[in-house]
Amino acid sequence: MTYMSVISDEILEKCAKRAPVYDEENRFFSEDFEDLKKAGYTLLNVPEQFGGLGKTLADVCQEQRRLAMRAPATALALNMHLYWCGVAGDLLRHGDTSLTWVLEEAGKGKIFAAGHAEGGNDWPLLYSTAKAERVDGGYRINGRKSFGSLTPVWDYLGFHAMTEDNHVVHGFMPRDAKGISIVETWDTLGMRATRSDDTILDNVFVADEHIGRVVPAGWGGIDLFVLSIFAWAEPTFGNIYYGNAQHAFDLAVSMIKDKSTVTMDRTMAHHAEVQHTIARMALELESIGPILDRVADDWTNGVDHGPAWGLRLVGAKYHATNAALRVVDGALEVCGGFGIFRKSGMERIFRDARLGPVHPANNWLAHVLFAKAHLGIDMDTMPRWG
Repeated sequence: MTYMSVISDEILEKCAKRAPVYDEENRFFSEDFEDLKKAGYTLLNVPEQFGGLGKTLADVCQEQRRLAMRAPATALALNMHLYWCGVAGDLLRHGDTSLTWVLEEAGKGKIFAAGHAEGGNDWPLLYSTAKAERVDGGYRINGRKSFGSLTPVWDYLGFHAMTEDNHVVHGFMPRDAKGISIVETWDTLGMRATRSDDTILDNVFVADEHIGRVVPAGWGGIDLFVLSIFAWAEPTFGNIYYGNAQHAFDLAVSMIKDKSTVTMDRTMAHHAEVQHTIARMALELESIGPILDRVADDWTNGVDHGPAWGLRLVGAKYHATNAALRVVDGALEVCGGFGIFRKSGMERIFRDARLGPVHPANNWLAHVLFAKAHLGIDMDTMPRWG
């Protein structure tokens, strides 16, 4: 059965037209955000009892893939809000009401962002360079968070920080909390419209009611809360870069069909190397979708993969983002010199694709996880390597 999107083709085409403008001006996707919010996109996976649309992880992956074919940076930034709503919904379905307030706030239109990325931390979520100090009624948080997608519009920042006794505190801080400041750092290679500026946390107080979890640092601290973050982030990241790659493929095929050359009496579509490259790209795309769909469907349907869930989620994202890179590289090759001009559209797609492997779990972390799992080495072995 073909999935029916919740957003119209008209809105998607508006997003597509604005994407190169946002990229060139390095500014936030304000108009996209307003249009999509009005269409209910920020309520996609909020349960219906809280005013949402009640979509599953499998549904959200399809929506994000479709949006990313038009405006990948828009899809990527909104992903941070969507995955928090997904985590809260998963917990509630398992009888855990600790994040019900997140769903209530999201249902009222509040936006959640992700404060996880940090300089000097190559194991996101499971460790942190930010510090958490227990005080009466909550925690004091100090640190610096980067890649703060949705910086201009978020109402709550989901964060994690470490205590002195080696525990990780996961929680949410409201934007008006004292000690939060934004530093405009976002001038990047790709995904520029996300405006993912840095957030400075200077002795920010977070009340116990906004603390989601306190768990041991490392692999041993992964519970449903932490695993759900990976479940909602990894497949959706993968689908965003898959959508971007599909756009690159479609654009390359369209261009090459009309491209002529003085050395042939037919279009370049009949060139042997063009056909070889198109075939290679198509074969890559054939392998991305089924892996992402299977992982999202399994999570949605409650399939029990036990401890292997982490590998399945990270592996799907790893394959999708790296295969997408190869597709986009091939597309630029097919387009030739014209592809490096901004007006081609391919140049922006190419730059956006570079960021796929950067998202957690990045390639190095994926290699650590898969190698240690298959070699029977404890994930929390210190020092990390060896």
